[in-house]
Amino acid sequence: MRADARKNRDHLLSVAGTALAEQGVDVSLRDIARRADVGLATLLRHFPTREALLDALLRTSFDELTAEAGELEGSNSPKDALVTWVRDCVAWTTEYRGVTVLMAAAIEEPESALHASCVTLRAAGARLLTRAQAAGAARRDIDGTDLFALIAALAWLGDQPSLAPRADHLFDVVASAILAGAGSGDTEGGAP
Repeated sequence: MRADARKNRDHLLSVAGTALAEQGVDVSLRDIARRADVGLATLLRHFPTREALLDALLRTSFDELTAEAGELEGSNSPKDALVTWVRDCVAWTTEYRGVTVLMAAAIEEPESALHASCVTLRAAGARLLTRAQAAGAARRDIDGTDLFALIAALAWLGDQPSLAPRADHLFDVVASAILAGAGSGDTEGGAP
């Protein structure tokens, strides 16, 4: 890619990131182009669909969260690694209102531009969960899909103005429910 094209693409991504943070994932592509001081055709030349733009914008964060899971896996206790990673995922998803809906849909749609990144991210969380379960630190009756759903639910809470002040407390409640000893399904059966 030419240097000027790369500069334009990076500028569009920067503007899109700000717009998504302010307005959520339903922000108008036309609005993003206007804010970037380019025509809609220029935006679409770089990112032919909303999903292509979101994939380019979110992939770096997905990759960072996936890498973080790998680092935590090797350096923290299984319990601490799981709780830290879930907290970081929730914090990231609240940056872009509505992103969890897109992520959940992308996991179910292999043709989605976001599919591979979302599946990889969910698998990273599942590995941390499985490690915590093997160490007896997490319930055995939940799996990576359940963990992903809980992250989405916690992120949704953070998006609700009336509930946002309770988000940290509710995170602790959910984390306690995931950890061994907190519920009825913590030691027997279930999906790893």
